[in-house]
Amino acid sequence: MSEQQRSQNKMGTAKMLPLILSMALPAMFSMLIQALYNVVDSYFVSQYSDKALSAVSLAMPLQNLMISFSVGTAVGVTSLISRRLGERRREEADSAAAHGILLAVATSAVFAVCGILFSKPFLLLFESDPDIISMGDTYAAICCGFSVGMFVSTMLEKTLQATGNMIWPMIFQLIGAVTNIILDPIFIFGYLGLPALGVAGAAIATVLGQWVCMAVCIIVTVRGKHEIRITLKGFRFSGRIVADIYAVGLPAIVMQAIGTVMNVAINGILSGFSTAAYTVFGLYFKLQSFVFMPVFGLTQGLLPIMGYNYGARNRKRLLSALKNGALIALIVMIAGMLAFQLLPEQLIGIFNPTAEMVAIGVPALRIISCCFVFAALGIVSSTLFQAMGHGTYSLIISLMRQLLVLVPCAWLLAKVTGSVTAVWWSFPIAETISLGASIAFFTSLYKKEISRLDQAADAAQLPDD
Repeated sequence: MSEQQRSQNKMGTAKMLPLILSMALPAMFSMLIQALYNVVDSYFVSQYSDKALSAVSLAMPLQNLMISFSVGTAVGVTSLISRRLGERRREEADSAAAHGILLAVATSAVFAVCGILFSKPFLLLFESDPDIISMGDTYAAICCGFSVGMFVSTMLEKTLQATGNMIWPMIFQLIGAVTNIILDPIFIFGYLGLPALGVAGAAIATVLGQWVCMAVCIIVTVRGKHEIRITLKGFRFSGRIVADIYAVGLPAIVMQAIGTVMNVAINGILSGFSTAAYTVFGLYFKLQSFVFMPVFGLTQGLLPIMGYNYGARNRKRLLSALKNGALIALIVMIAGMLAFQLLPEQLIGIFNPTAEMVAIGVPALRIISCCFVFAALGIVSSTLFQAMGHGTYSLIISLMRQLLVLVPCAWLLAKVTGSVTAVWWSFPIAETISLGASIAFFTSLYKKEISRLDQAADAAQLPDD
């Protein structure tokens, strides 16, 4: 039996919980390493100066926008590859992967130009301190200008994940994150005879980590034997394949970019209180990555399993993946919520905070973390929608959670109460409403499609899940 057949047999017949764990744990581990990098990066910057920390926090939406495009496009490619493999259409899966690489390079070029030209005008919308603006502009320009490493490595990682290979993507992300962590203090503080570059050093360390990761990705993909073969030899551009990619990828991009729009809007609301307020909001996102990133890693393992079994029209295994994935996500989110509830001052204390930041940050962490459990169910249901090719459902849910409910609610609470603490309650409110919408979409989808899926094999021949 070939490697491809073994992997397809695994996603179609293996016991569900062990299968999910085998595919998701490597991604969850690598995401934890990435979360550690996010915190360590901000930790080193905070030791450099308070203004440097504010500058990086202010530039964060631009980084998040790049991540939205890179991950969103890769989600579209992953969904298409996994569905084509489930349908035994190998050549179309290979072509989807090749198109994904070209799309990654093209998108990074657009961000390089836009980041260099428009980062400073963006920062001026929220801050007038010339030091913070200068440092934020430098950081954003470097990260955007050399972003091809992130785009290509993300695409190659997700391509291998679509085939059920989770080990190499874990190694790729580990290499990139560890490289960043090692280089951060060297470039920021000027060790090993180098000049102290401050925020610019943090940006240089970031892009160098991404480029090292990209180099390893390319070497492994080209030289290794994988179920997907990426080659530009004889490549023929297909508008239909690009359309199939963005049928899921575009909603995923918009869904993640909505987070950037939300971040910008909330920063605008919080900047009306103080610089410390939006800095705390940026630190919250660094800290919550320890909770959310493992769940996103879980979805990287779930997506190909769900997509494969949907393509194979196996209702039992599709629902089993959903049920087991939701259980794991709930466990992770409950643990994170307890940490934020019990240890908020210690978590904020990692970043050398001012007294004002502590006063704002402690209630922020406790209030916002109330919505973690609801978020777990929402994330897993969105993964199901994407795996089935219904990325628009995920988009609508994200719009409700992060724009249509969250931002107006935050603005209203800020205006009515005049208290920054009240603003944080908009997060649990928005998450509760969006979960209700997720349940409604799933119910509709179940009636229209899932309940009608044919079993790929007789129920007696399938393993117990």
